[in-house]
Amino acid sequence: MPGNKDLQGTLRIGLAGLGTVGRGVVRILQKNQNLLQARAGKRIELVAVSARSRNKDRGLELERYSWVDDPVELATRPDIDIYVELIGGEGGVALASVAAAISHGKHVVTANKALLAVHGQMLAEAAESKCVGLRFEAAVAGGIPVVKALGESLAGNRITRVVGVLNGTCNYILTQMEREDASYSKVFSEAQGLGYLEADPTLDVGGIDASHKLALLASIAYGTQVDFAGVDIQGIERISLRDIEQTRDMGYRVKLLCVTRQSEDGLEQRTQPCLVPCNSPIGMIEGAMNIIVLEGDSVGQVSLQGSGAGEGPTSSAVMGDIVDIARGHVVSTFGQPASSLVSARPVRSAVPVPYYLRLSLVDRPGAFAEIALALASAEVSIDRIRQYSHEGEAAPVIIVTHETTRTRLDGALDEIRKSSVCLDEPVFIRIEEI
Repeated sequence: MPGNKDLQGTLRIGLAGLGTVGRGVVRILQKNQNLLQARAGKRIELVAVSARSRNKDRGLELERYSWVDDPVELATRPDIDIYVELIGGEGGVALASVAAAISHGKHVVTANKALLAVHGQMLAEAAESKCVGLRFEAAVAGGIPVVKALGESLAGNRITRVVGVLNGTCNYILTQMEREDASYSKVFSEAQGLGYLEADPTLDVGGIDASHKLALLASIAYGTQVDFAGVDIQGIERISLRDIEQTRDMGYRVKLLCVTRQSEDGLEQRTQPCLVPCNSPIGMIEGAMNIIVLEGDSVGQVSLQGSGAGEGPTSSAVMGDIVDIARGHVVSTFGQPASSLVSARPVRSAVPVPYYLRLSLVDRPGAFAEIALALASAEVSIDRIRQYSHEGEAAPVIIVTHETTRTRLDGALDEIRKSSVCLDEPVFIRIEEI
């Protein structure tokens, strides 16, 4: 486990990355220096920065800081105690600079979920061997202090489930589709115009960004090595306005939900659109907000919600980690010594739940009977059926099943896909009770 590396007098920071979050960190350091010193017990000073372009106007006074073109060089400077990595990306210079900082005995604070989701175990072991901290509160849910809550405040609990909305962009898109009665493609374009989407939009709408965060939380919750590859990922691309309208009629809202739980069989990690009750804490979350529900054997259910991204919330989380290190509070990266984390065995959820199915069937006698037979053969029973008005040959049919396992549902869907009456790929959404 990392020790408390004594930092006397002034804590010196080297910051790489002057995008939205990096600029926010600089502003906090410039605006709240006296407050930070009072709370940390020592002066916190930014001494050097690095970014792609030295000449870009960022609306900040940067002349007082040393400029370093190479983040790896910045990470190894003898006059810094903490390297703050806000570059992004799972490899490249972000990985090289963080690894270099740790090898030179520097504490690291990062907002880089992709980096830790892929290389977290290796970097945690390296930090532990050097008795330095590797902190990442800003990498998960922006300004919501879920990493600290899960790893420290709830350390006395056996965690039974972690569930939440961890991508504000997806929640914004789904909320706006409902509010504006607009199609996915229309709201997607609006979100892109507002700058809500990553340069590669599939990171957001494909569920990858949220899954990076889920993998980190699962490691802390269950003492397992980070296993991003073990996350079952499904994005929101196939959610239609019809799904949102019809599920709302049944008392549900569609959310991109991240869920992890551990059983005797292994570790379940999944990111997928789910239906949640409209009046549940997760069902009521709007716009670009995030929410995480933590369930422990002693504490019961704890909900944390707030802004999951943006300059202010994310830079606030970065500064929280910096102040912790300034106070000498250096803890294991994932809540316990990296050497004690066990390899996770990925499993698919075996908990029976109801499912919503949307099918487009040939409008002819006997079509639904063929679907009902496929469901019955897989031992999936039907709770409710709705058929909506239609034009042309395609007849939209909505089915809500009784509780069933994903294995049985997959068997039924395989048969439905083979049938001559199903015109499009079936859409299925898990119904999750929170």
